[in-house]
Amino acid sequence: MQSLAGAGLLAQANSPGVAQAPVERTRLYRLDYFYYRQGDQATRLNQFFSSQVPLFAKHMRTFGVFTAVMAPHAQTMMALSGFASSEDMAAAAGQIESDSGYQKAHAEFENGAEPPYDSVQRVLLQATAFSPEIVPLAEKPKSLRYFELRIYHSPTTRQLALVHERFVGPEIQIFHRSGVHPILYADTVIGPDMPNLTYLIPFATLADREKAWDAFNADPEWVKVRADSVARGGQIVNYNNISLWRATAFSPIQ
Repeated sequence: MQSLAGAGLLAQANSPGVAQAPVERTRLYRLDYFYYRQGDQATRLNQFFSSQVPLFAKHMRTFGVFTAVMAPHAQTMMALSGFASSEDMAAAAGQIESDSGYQKAHAEFENGAEPPYDSVQRVLLQATAFSPEIVPLAEKPKSLRYFELRIYHSPTTRQLALVHERFVGPEIQIFHRSGVHPILYADTVIGPDMPNLTYLIPFATLADREKAWDAFNADPEWVKVRADSVARGGQIVNYNNISLWRATAFSPIQ
């Protein structure tokens, strides 16, 4: 199997022959889901990632590690990595994989009577034009925050474009006044259930999450916006996948 740092899935290539200006934004995100169940697998995953956080944070624009609270597979660890471009992702992989400390830690991670995890799923995302940058908190939270991952599947790319329009128009404003503050919006480039929009929302507590979504769903403007959206484009989101995660103690994103 390819090593954990491997670039693996790359974004669509840049147009040939066109000079590329320096990229400042984080444009690509990678989600790696590690499914585990046996004995010491969770311990081994935590030990490996916690030991490699300084290296990953050095070569990635953003990095976070989360454990499942409510997800299709109860025992899952999710790693979120951010990059400026496909070239940046490939360069990061090369730098990480050539590091002697990483090589030793990865060899130890995979050494044992049982594998360190059962399987891994990788998804590549491209940040939307309206996605904010993920920035460190000014102060470390008093307790590890919860993160809600929402994936909205649209039947067609035309309808996904309408989802974008709705978000960048009134929906994000309603989010913010309701207490919903996503740190990432992205489209899946390579992964399941395409086309879709993925977004990630932190909450201090589960009670805060419930309060925020209750406020959002009761907002009169949202009721009107959703009705107008359906009238214009039909069911532009025909199903969604929602999962809840909690930041690990060693995750740079908390």
